[in-house]
Amino acid sequence: MRVRGTHVLTIDALLGPVVDVGQTPTGHRRVIPIVGGTVSDGMVGVVLPGGADWNLQRPDGSTELWARYELLLADGAVVSVTNTAVHAADVPAPILTSPQFDVGAGGPVDLRTGVYVGLLTPRLDEGRVRIEVHRLSADL
Repeated sequence: MRVRGTHVLTIDALLGPVVDVGQTPTGHRRVIPIVGGTVSDGMVGVVLPGGADWNLQRPDGSTELWARYELLLADGAVVSVTNTAVHAADVPAPILTSPQFDVGAGGPVDLRTGVYVGLLTPRLDEGRVRIEVHRLSADL
């Protein structure tokens, strides 16, 4: 058996100024606003403003990513995205993430099911991140 990935879409998310919550009982919390961006390479649309990554640097140095945001596709469909990851402090880019999608009846409903992997490449000097989303499948 072999696992393979098929590219589905690319998200280029624009980030706002980081809100530093500070040290909490679970680690150092930061909120990174998602203020816009584009969707390409398989689907066309924009990233709607209003989402964020509730980022947590854990006491062991690892980082927990939990992002929620919406995509508005060119056909008018809205796709809600929840993207998560936990990675070591020194992990090289791209960072592997686990995106999940919530889609209304008029959108690409095939995104509702399956297993997806995101390849997140930070471009913090440009105030953005790029996420290449792949759907996994198994060959028998």
